[in-house]
Amino acid sequence: MNTITIKQLADKLKLEILAGEKGLDCVIDSDDIHRPGLELTGYFKFFPKERIQLLGKQEITYLHTLTEEERDERIGTVIKKRPPCIIITRNQEGLDYLIKHCSEEGVALLRAKEKTTNVISKLNNYLGKELAKSIGIHAVCVNVFGVGLLIRGESGIGKSESALSLIEKGHRLISDDLVILKKIDPESLIGTHNQNNRDFLSLRGIGMINVPRLYGSGAFQDETAINLDIILSAWDEKKYYDAIEHPNEVVEYLDVSIPHLEIPVRPGRDIASLIEVAAKNWRLEQQGYTAFNEFNERIQNQ
Repeated sequence: MNTITIKQLADKLKLEILAGEKGLDCVIDSDDIHRPGLELTGYFKFFPKERIQLLGKQEITYLHTLTEEERDERIGTVIKKRPPCIIITRNQEGLDYLIKHCSEEGVALLRAKEKTTNVISKLNNYLGKELAKSIGIHAVCVNVFGVGLLIRGESGIGKSESALSLIEKGHRLISDDLVILKKIDPESLIGTHNQNNRDFLSLRGIGMINVPRLYGSGAFQDETAINLDIILSAWDEKKYYDAIEHPNEVVEYLDVSIPHLEIPVRPGRDIASLIEVAAKNWRLEQQGYTAFNEFNERIQNQ
């Protein structure tokens, strides 16, 4: 199970730390967020203490209408249950009572400048990706014409060299050698790097190169949706390769099916251009068009 710390969350979303610094090492393993409502009226039967607690303008305004005794009792009870952290939105002030309770209990109190809906959106997006189920695979990940591609194959088949040719054509590298796949919903995967290999491409005979430094920041991006899985294989003279229609094959990662095709490699084949065509062809197929169907209709009409 993936986890992140409150400190990582605060740094990523640029949240101000108001109190409870001892709680910054607290670990988050749930991407759910809770806005205390009934709890502020004194009802705690189903309080999800394992979730991040978010207090927007509505909640803080209500707290300010309570007497000091009522406020200390209700928000104090929320904090004593030790949620991962409490986030205040809209840069709201007058939070001395929250600072007091969070400091006493060691619960991190964070504050965001944005309005509540924006903060919720950012939290959902960040937590959903960071806590998603993930695996690492040996491949190269690139984005070609907005299509996220995995390029796989045996070592030395030319994966990184193909990625370099694609970069020189104006496409973007995501990760070389090790690709981290994350399942962000039941039918979607994103591909990214593992931070250590960010920006780098390794080429036999040359070594490591830093792609953004050589080709500019536009040659790299942090992540991409995975749309197509391509495997490069050595050309086999005994094998028949159909040049008319490719089979509708899929491969599964984390129980998500990804369209799959094989590109045989031999001297003289422009693999980067073939990968570009595969990406364009995938986009056409998503729009309901396949060249084979049109070709077949022409034959039948004759």
